[in-house]
Amino acid sequence: MSGLTFPTGFTAAAMAAGIKPSGKTDLSGVTSRTDCTWAFAGTRSTTAAACVTRNRELYAHGAPIRALLVNAGNANAATGRRGANDNADMADAFGSVLNVDPGAVLTASTGIIGHLLPMDKVLSGIEHLPDELGSAADPFAAAIMTTDTHPKTATATLSSGARIVGTAKGSGMIHPDMATMFAFAFTDAAIDQTALREAFPAIVNRTFNAVTVDGDTSTNDMAVVLCNGEAGPADLTEFLTALEGVMRDLARQIAADGEGATKLLTVQVSGARTEAEALAAARTCCVSPLLKSAVHGNDPNWGRVIMAVGRSGAQADIERLTVSVQGHPVFGGKPLPYDDAQVSASMKADEVIFTIDLGVGDAHGEAWGCDLSAEYVSINADYTT
Repeated sequence: MSGLTFPTGFTAAAMAAGIKPSGKTDLSGVTSRTDCTWAFAGTRSTTAAACVTRNRELYAHGAPIRALLVNAGNANAATGRRGANDNADMADAFGSVLNVDPGAVLTASTGIIGHLLPMDKVLSGIEHLPDELGSAADPFAAAIMTTDTHPKTATATLSSGARIVGTAKGSGMIHPDMATMFAFAFTDAAIDQTALREAFPAIVNRTFNAVTVDGDTSTNDMAVVLCNGEAGPADLTEFLTALEGVMRDLARQIAADGEGATKLLTVQVSGARTEAEALAAARTCCVSPLLKSAVHGNDPNWGRVIMAVGRSGAQADIERLTVSVQGHPVFGGKPLPYDDAQVSASMKADEVIFTIDLGVGDAHGEAWGCDLSAEYVSINADYTT
């Protein structure tokens, strides 16, 4: 564990409530002693879970938030009206033990789809969560995991002294459209809610919507930032830059920890007409099973890059398009001579970087994924059995 603590005014607790068969921690919460301005992004899935639906309704209402409650091991998705009621009951219970309005409590669930929550265990756990409240961030980061191999955290400090602490979970069912992932950022900077909400979608688009592991979008994905203002005002531009940096760090950690992954796949695209097209080309490369398999096998098959770019919807000039693998030019409007063994050897690394210039503009974008291994199939073949 890193020994990371939350910003001033935030406390968190984590416990094993018995939701996960493994007996690991699976119920956690974060609370602020003052009201928070906030921003939210949720999955675009039309089968979104009850937690996403309720949080989205609270977001539209615009009221301040005081707490976040998370359970892992059960997604509470595709569970009908019962699931929606259970989700609301979780917020009510946590609000009650904290003595805050349930409408100031966000909820998040992750795990197996289609199973009802064991509400007796959940509600019993919520009763005891306040006894565990403290400043440590690591227990919370561990408690929100499902198939993750390790907790994911990132932090930044502003010139004002305010801090941002981010935590995330995600390993599989990850794809743009709010890539099963959670990302939660907490800061003691005082940030105007309107300005924060205006900037947040673009930040999410360049970070968590640029992550793909397997091409599948979860029912429960969400990203949230909570600002309690206890460290006083911060420069908005500096804050947003730092927030994006924290979220970019978390996004890369999610990609690197993809189910069965042995290496991080990074695709950097330049020379695009628009940022949207650059991101589309980069994302399509990262989700391509053919390219992901080539990366796993250390095969510098640049034809799979050309294929992915061509179907991404991004405009490209094939006569000006260039591709490099780990800094080795392999295509420049035509096949380039290169040492196949040397390039293959360079791909035996923790991170493999493809650099692509589309040759039609000056916009750029970046996306992250991972290689495709037999272990991914094994994990998901046995997920519920």
